[in-house]
Amino acid sequence: MPLDDAEDEGKPNTASASPSNPGSHRKPTLKTIAELTGLAVTTVSRALGDDPLIARETRQRVQAAAAKVGYLPDRAAQRLRTGRTNVISLVLDPHEEILGYGTSMIRGMTATLRGTPYHLVITPHFSDIPQIDPVRHIVRNRMADGILFSRTEPSDERVKFLLEAGFPFVCHGRTELATPHPYVDYDNYRFTYDAAKRLIASGCQRLFIILPPERFTFHHHMRHGFMTAVREEGIGFEIAAGITLDSKADAVRDHVAARLAEPDPPDGFICGGEVSAMAVMSATHDLGLAIGRDVRLVAKQTSGLFDQVRPRIETIYEDLSEAGRLMATLLLKRMAGATPVGELQAVLEV
Repeated sequence: MPLDDAEDEGKPNTASASPSNPGSHRKPTLKTIAELTGLAVTTVSRALGDDPLIARETRQRVQAAAAKVGYLPDRAAQRLRTGRTNVISLVLDPHEEILGYGTSMIRGMTATLRGTPYHLVITPHFSDIPQIDPVRHIVRNRMADGILFSRTEPSDERVKFLLEAGFPFVCHGRTELATPHPYVDYDNYRFTYDAAKRLIASGCQRLFIILPPERFTFHHHMRHGFMTAVREEGIGFEIAAGITLDSKADAVRDHVAARLAEPDPPDGFICGGEVSAMAVMSATHDLGLAIGRDVRLVAKQTSGLFDQVRPRIETIYEDLSEAGRLMATLLLKRMAGATPVGELQAVLEV
């Protein structure tokens, strides 16, 4: 047991209120827990904050007592005393292309933060306002201790702002900035490279790919992987013009249907998300074509949707829950301050 615990346990506790008094309806306080455990208020406070200098057994005993009496911390007082909010903000874009994107990410993040003092708060970002706005608002008003966000750009203003402010963050996706920063990414180069190779091996002669908007870093990774594969094999290809992964499903369906009705149509499609893949399947069906016979399709899968779709299509899986788990893990390390930035970077393999 640390010295602090030994000293505190030897001190008499003179609080007058008893938590076992059935007539007491007062809100439980640190003093209530101190009476219940026989510890000093300072030790109780540090144990509830999961201070590693307090013995684990003591922390567990205090936390169990707090749960028993229904203790809830006064977060305003904590913030004034410590300068910390115990909040991590996830800035989330409500885009529709990747099914379950937010819920999968959140599942992984909350699993990591469970048992820590931190609470995950969602801050929405809408496409009609600059990406930097919600991030700047969080930092300037000190609304969180760390930030998680996605859909990075090569010269991302959010990353530059947070680096200059010295504010802890982890982003989902890389940038092309010279200054190293924490990130978790998916190997989108390998995704499109492998997808193209699969289609070519199945006999496809002209490949068609739907990419993210060009402003995002993963657009360039996906394009590079795709172009490497088709150039190695020397086959025909098309990069969708006028639609992206952010386009509405109806627009993707109509665009693909129109192209399939023209001369020399593509016979292999690569989709970086499930919504665009479903739109391609709708277009082929409406034209009387069959997936697997007339055209082939490889899609990125992030949910269980395509497990129930017939005919089956080829998919390559991206584990968004694991990405969320890893982002939260790296952010906790970043906020602790001891881990070099080079060890706070990860690319999840295909």
